[in-house]
Amino acid sequence: MNQFPILYVEDNEDDVLLLRFAFKRADILNPLHFAQDGQEAIDYLAGAGKFSDRAKYPIPSLVLLDLKLPKKMGMEVLHWIREESSVRKLPVVILSASAQKSDVDRCYEFGANAFLVKPSDADGLADMCRALKHFWLTYNIFPPECVEAPKPIQ
Repeated sequence: MNQFPILYVEDNEDDVLLLRFAFKRADILNPLHFAQDGQEAIDYLAGAGKFSDRAKYPIPSLVLLDLKLPKKMGMEVLHWIREESSVRKLPVVILSASAQKSDVDRCYEFGANAFLVKPSDADGLADMCRALKHFWLTYNIFPPECVEAPKPIQ
């Protein structure tokens, strides 16, 4: 498994805590950074304002993106990512409480790499994180633009 940073874009503090706990249960050791709304996610990815220090706020190799966010919705963030040349190849996994067909269709149209429905219980979330770990963090090969220097974790 690699040690690439992950950006989780989520406005619900309870969901953030649950994901943090699920990452621990899934033994995911990657640095996890957070953005609380869509505009903050864009600022983070652009290295704007308080996120200009790339040593402290590195470009993530994976974005976990909620759809229903304040300031800018997840779909707007996804669209911005796919239009912005510096991060356009960044893998984006949608984490949503809803599996509405229209949301799923639009996310894939806008270039999402995966759409996952947030499980309603801690065990289900830990299982989903284990699957995410195996696919995205163990077997997947990221585009060179999305990684700086890989640091394998033994």
